[in-house]
Amino acid sequence: MSLTFVYQGKSKRYSCELSMRNAVSFFVLVSGVLLMSSRSAYSPNEDLARVTLTQNSLEEQKEDVVALKQTTEQQLGGLTDKLAELQVKLSQLEQLGQNIVTTAGLNPQEFSFASAQSQQIKADWSQEPLVSQIDQLAYVIDDKTRQLEALESILIGRHIDEESSLSGRPISSGWLSSYYGVRKDPFTGKPTMHKGLDFAGTEGEAVHSTGAGIVTWAGDRYGYGQLVEIDHGDGLTTRYGHNKKLNVKVGDVVTKGQNIALMGNTGRSTGAHVHYEVLRFGEQQDPLPFVYHQP
Repeated sequence: MSLTFVYQGKSKRYSCELSMRNAVSFFVLVSGVLLMSSRSAYSPNEDLARVTLTQNSLEEQKEDVVALKQTTEQQLGGLTDKLAELQVKLSQLEQLGQNIVTTAGLNPQEFSFASAQSQQIKADWSQEPLVSQIDQLAYVIDDKTRQLEALESILIGRHIDEESSLSGRPISSGWLSSYYGVRKDPFTGKPTMHKGLDFAGTEGEAVHSTGAGIVTWAGDRYGYGQLVEIDHGDGLTTRYGHNKKLNVKVGDVVTKGQNIALMGNTGRSTGAHVHYEVLRFGEQQDPLPFVYHQP
């Protein structure tokens, strides 16, 4: 069996006859040559493109790493600066706490603001890891904060005691016109127990609370005229009688020295003055020791 190949040109005609075996061999040879030629033309360009792509990717990753390094260095530098700033503030806080303890006359051993642990942090400032420094500093600051809160409670308690303790006169000017004790009643002329102090002055003058407390009476009361009564706690109560006008009402919380009324001449009174009483558990006391008491 054979194959005949015919080529017809414009003026000539060619023909070739090959056996089946020779035709197959020729076809295999031609296919191999074409395949090798194709691979030799494609592979180098493809590999070169892959290498170029890989190089570009590595360059981009390198730029990302450099940028990340710069950002990290900036952040670490900022944290270091912040830690140094906090350390300075901690030192100032310790000094402030020590000054308050000394001024208040408290035991410095009970409020050790310059603790050994904070000194250790200062000593290891450049040796400890950054995160460890932050943790230690946070712990010390919490400890100082708790000490300051306790110190604040003590000072507030002292302030409350000073505010609620009775002292001073109920008026800024004027004079003491009548003492505590038995005296002649100005209306009947008979000896009568006078259970307070009278401070005479000008009508309309301010009347002040002699201690902090809560108003338990603000209004007219027989004999007292316009009366203000203040509960100061611990069984102590003060009364301010014969006022012209009241500036507080029942339930008001007043501070020491607050203007609570204006001096008047209401009730059983013969002239402008304030009748001042001090009661302990409901019993009138001589107000004079309280007037000259130094808190």
